[in-house]
Amino acid sequence: MNILRWWGLALAVSTATLLSGCGYNSIQAADEQVKAAWSEVLNQYQRRADLVPQLVKSVDAYMTHEREVLTQVTEARSKVGTLQISADQLDDPQALQRFQQAQAQLTSALSRLIAVSENYPQLKADGLFRDLQAQLEGTENRISVARGRYVQSVQQYNVLVRQFPGVITAKIFGYAPKANFGVEDEAAISRPPEIKFSNDASSPKPAQ
Repeated sequence: MNILRWWGLALAVSTATLLSGCGYNSIQAADEQVKAAWSEVLNQYQRRADLVPQLVKSVDAYMTHEREVLTQVTEARSKVGTLQISADQLDDPQALQRFQQAQAQLTSALSRLIAVSENYPQLKADGLFRDLQAQLEGTENRISVARGRYVQSVQQYNVLVRQFPGVITAKIFGYAPKANFGVEDEAAISRPPEIKFSNDASSPKPAQ
């Protein structure tokens, strides 16, 4: 019985050594890091989406000439709610691309909304609107940071599953390369968020 236990322990140690040597532990750790980074990306995007209804409501009474802008923001926010991607889908480049396109549309719509708000001094002076502006700008910064961390995590993971001997281990255990943000998105990550809010109350009023 003791011999069987000894052989069992020896087999366990040998297996652990083998898995470590072939990169299994490193791949698994990198995979968990990617999942954690993606979870933070989703959290920050969701934080932004949650701000949109309040933002639209706060400007609704002021923006009498730009209803189309409000509609675009609302529709873009609705679309990001229907295009979610879990960590288990990160090996699908098309899914990530659709997700990112929806988020980019919301970013663009919000940028137009903020640009239009410059024409409404009373709106810019509204306390609730100013608070939402600050929250939105802070969220855009957090999104940028989270995306950057995800890019780095995926790069590290993909190197492990594509290089020898990790590539063999990855195939045996079903670890596939993960999708990353495109070149244009990586360039955007390195730039400061474009959603900025002016405190200049001297902006011209909209034409009547």
